[in-house]
Amino acid sequence: MNRQRARLAAGTGLLFAALFVVALLLLRRAPGLAAPDDRYASFQAGGGDGLLVAVGLYLAPLAGIAFLWHMTAVRALLDTLVPAPPAMAHGLNLLSGVLFVAMLFAATASVAAPALASWLGQAPPVAPDVARALTAVGYALFFVFAVRGAGMFAITTTTLLRAGGVLPGPVALIGYLLAAFLLLAASTEPATTLVLPAWVVLIAVSLLVHTRRDRPAAPAAEPAPS
Repeated sequence: MNRQRARLAAGTGLLFAALFVVALLLLRRAPGLAAPDDRYASFQAGGGDGLLVAVGLYLAPLAGIAFLWHMTAVRALLDTLVPAPPAMAHGLNLLSGVLFVAMLFAATASVAAPALASWLGQAPPVAPDVARALTAVGYALFFVFAVRGAGMFAITTTTLLRAGGVLPGPVALIGYLLAAFLLLAASTEPATTLVLPAWVVLIAVSLLVHTRRDRPAAPAAEPAPS
């Protein structure tokens, strides 16, 4: 296995997980779907929460870029493994990763648009019904579409790394369970957002452990001439 590519995949994966979690924690400061109208009105009036949500919005594309780096590094690593990854699984891996990033960008933009408009101060406050509708669209894009794309990416990546001998059986099993949750779960609970970064951290740590085990043995010292 190419240790340099494995370390790059692990490092960018850990960076994505950190940025992703921080961005979503900040975006959660925006009013939820069940928030009353006065909560939306006070949020639009300004304050620290709007600034925090705007910061979360700017962090989300950085997390997406880190994920693209992670995905590309993983795919470059897969190309060095034997046997070569099947073309169909390799293609699905790419498409599902791109789908996840596209839906992540659209979802976070929808949820944070009222906060960004309020923070910039260049637009009138968004009516509570409009803000609630934008939030609903953002939730649908993320929890229905982005999470499914992430689940497909996790399943294909786990399968390909397992077939290449990178992931041990127990780690692959955990990876499949997390991927299945992403693919099948119908939930908008905040804990759902932590499943993908948990899977990425699992893969990143496994890659780092594998690179340490895969180090070439030091050449034996030649006996001194008598």
